[in-house]
Amino acid sequence: MLASAAAMPLLFHRVLIANRGEVAVRIARACDALGVTPVLAVSEADRDAAYTSGRETVCLGPARSAESYLDLVKVVQAAKQMRCSALHPGWGFLSENPTFAALCEAHGVTFIGPPAHAMWLMGKKTPAKRAMGAAGLTLIPGSGGVLSGLPEARRVADQVGYPVLFKAESGGGGRGMRIARGPSEVDEAFTGAQREAAVAFGDDRVYLERLLEGGRHVEIQVMADRYGNVCHLGERDCTVQRKHQKLIEESPSPALSAEERARGAELARSAAAAIGYVGAGTMEFLLDQSGTLRFMEMNTRLQVEHPVSELRTGIDLAVEQIRVAAGCPLSFSQSDVRFDGHTIECRINAEDPTKDFRPSPGTLTVWQPPEVSDHVRVDTHVSQGYKVPPFYDSLICKLIVKGRDREDARQRMIAALSALRVEGIQTTVPMHIAVLKSEEFASGRYDNRSIPGWSQS
Repeated sequence: MLASAAAMPLLFHRVLIANRGEVAVRIARACDALGVTPVLAVSEADRDAAYTSGRETVCLGPARSAESYLDLVKVVQAAKQMRCSALHPGWGFLSENPTFAALCEAHGVTFIGPPAHAMWLMGKKTPAKRAMGAAGLTLIPGSGGVLSGLPEARRVADQVGYPVLFKAESGGGGRGMRIARGPSEVDEAFTGAQREAAVAFGDDRVYLERLLEGGRHVEIQVMADRYGNVCHLGERDCTVQRKHQKLIEESPSPALSAEERARGAELARSAAAAIGYVGAGTMEFLLDQSGTLRFMEMNTRLQVEHPVSELRTGIDLAVEQIRVAAGCPLSFSQSDVRFDGHTIECRINAEDPTKDFRPSPGTLTVWQPPEVSDHVRVDTHVSQGYKVPPFYDSLICKLIVKGRDREDARQRMIAALSALRVEGIQTTVPMHIAVLKSEEFASGRYDNRSIPGWSQS
């Protein structure tokens, strides 16, 4: 480390956290570590949640996200009202909205994230692919831009070769995506992707990529300051997914050799530097069956799974985000980054995995997480008696473990999952245990076509 995170004075005294639940708790913890006062922006549904106890709060509005957490003007007004000179959007909600970032800056509120121009460039998929291609990253074959209509969609699909995947230009979270496995499916897939994209993102534009099946989802964490210092914190393997929603993440990836790992990390670092990126970001890749890392997209924010990298490197990414936004240089250089052991994260959702992952809101009549240690981390906002609301994302907890190697981490995670006691709602814990115990996961021989060890997916 070049210096401790608290060694340099910050420009911020108060930071508005424009998010909820586990996100708000995580960012508030980073503020506490820096001596910064966190102010939680809450909806009416979250106003009395236990995690807000002892914190300053400001109510944004009704439970509906569009009237609270997604209302740009209300959020900026809340920051001004609560005398916050900076705002942290967390992940989700407005975290990747360049208009929101610009609105914050226009009203004298520092947006703790990348510059608006970088968010715009990387937030739209085709400009992002062009920029990353120019920076030297390998791309997935596709349309090269948004499709003008069905005639072009049919023509490009025939040229690229089937199967193809139609994807929303402003997409994310697996929405606005449709597969066509042959010419007869193109029309329905294209129009279906358009409709879903319009509803989810207010933008019905879609593009096309060749669907490369049987690959792995690998992402590389980068962190940059405004003085041109860019570092990577290694990769995470996020192949275990359901409908493009990540379930389990780990680092390092069992699918990469040491040489491939080093080459991919350096390419991601240099690509971030090429676009003048500032803050925390993640380059997402598809590792195809030939072993080629192909750029998919960049998330211009802190990822849900960032604790995987934190536990393995000992670097607090949320603290670094705040410091960088305040004008401080990174507190570490690339040579300072040390990778220790193997880390795995499980996202625990309030869902019933035996019933097609149906949401399971309700009251936690029993909540007993595993004991926290140097090897076990629990990131959560819930406690016994907490009422899981039906309005938001179903994530209630993240379990992160570190082991000497992958097998040690796998066994530690099984033990941590088995120690977690939850009653009153259904959770995804049984699914996680089944996956971790499966031969497919233990061997590392699986891909993105199914959930290893879970036949009810």
